[in-house]
This record gives sequence, structure tokens and C-alpha cells, in this order.
Amino acid sequence: MLFFKQFAESFAWSSDGSSYMYFIALFGTIALAISVERIYYIIVRSNVNADKFMAEIRKLVAGGNMKKAIELCERGKQKALPFVVLRGLKRADESETLDFRAIQNAVDEGTLEVIPKLKERTNYLSMLANVATLTGLMGTIYGLILSFTAVGSQGVSEADKSRLLASGIAAAMNTTIFGLMVAIPSLMIYTYISNRTSKIIDELDEHLVKLINLVTGNR
Repeated sequence: MLFFKQFAESFAWSSDGSSYMYFIALFGTIALAISVERIYYIIVRSNVNADKFMAEIRKLVAGGNMKKAIELCERGKQKALPFVVLRGLKRADESETLDFRAIQNAVDEGTLEVIPKLKERTNYLSMLANVATLTGLMGTIYGLILSFTAVGSQGVSEADKSRLLASGIAAAMNTTIFGLMVAIPSLMIYTYISNRTSKIIDELDEHLVKLINLVTGNR
């Protein structure tokens, strides 16, 4: 018991557990920065109305306007679907003869380049949520150690014991709730971003297969 008390005190230099909350606040700040960056990248920069975009692409390709289809992709190539479609259309336009494998490889290369960027840093949100919770738990244990130590102290007045006991319980509760305040929003944002990322990837899989079939059927 003495060992754990000394270990906890070496980490928490304040009796109210605020040192643990400094770390939780740091994790929360990092999670907020990642959340803002990921939401912008996934929702604003990479997302596109896939059905509307591909309907226009299919119309142009079916009408033999490959150049206009490529120009349309060029205008939105910062987004995931147009970026990969552009790779496939360029390869199809550059090929003198129909080469299904070459078009497939171009699309696959584009997909392999896009997907890691879509998933980048998202898992850190889940990790930070868990670390914030565990840090809050560590602060809770520290507060309980203070409380039990106060109750078992010799030569300490009842008034001081009550004060130390209340201080330990407050430290335990403060760190717990602060850790959860960071963890819960982080997990919610992580789930939202992960679902939106999966939706974009599913749209890539669906529409790229249709694109390859369309291009190879019109050459």
C-alpha cells in the first residue's frame, strides 16, 4: 500500500488530482485538433455527391465525350471519388487498344493512394478516448489512496481526517468525470468519422466497378 501511495504521489503533485486533469486536458486538446482536421478532410475536402457525379460521368463517357469527363474529374480531383475516376479515365483515354487490366490497375493505384489518407489519424481518437478514461481512473485510484490513508492515519484529529477524506474523494471524482468528459465526445466523433469514411470507401468500390464496365463497354 505504501509503495502504491508513493508511486501515485510521484505522479500527482497536487492533492486534488489536478495534475491528472492536466494530462487529460492535453489528450482532449489533441483529440479536438484531430477531430477538426479529420472532419474537414472527410466531410468537406474528400466527400462528393457520388450518385450525381457518376451520373454525369456515365453520360459523358456513354456519349463519347471522354475529354469532358476527364475535365470534370480534374475540377474535383481533390475529392476521393473524382481523383480515382480520373486515374481510370486517363488510362482508358491514353490506351490505343482496350486494356481492361491496365484500367483496373490504374483505378487500384488511385484507390490505394486515397484510402490511407481517408483513414489517417482517425484511430488516434479512439486511443485518446481510452487513455483519457484510464488517466481518470488512475486519478480515481490516487484519490482513494488519499482517502484510505487519511482514515488510517494515527495522531491526526478527526476534523483533519474528515478534511483529508473529503479531499481524497473529491480528487477521485474530479479525475473520473473529467476523463469521461474527454472520452465520450472523442468516441462519438471517432464513430461518426469512421462511418463517413466507410461510406466513401463503399462508394468507391461500387462506382469504380461500374466505371470500368462502362469504359470497357464503350471502347
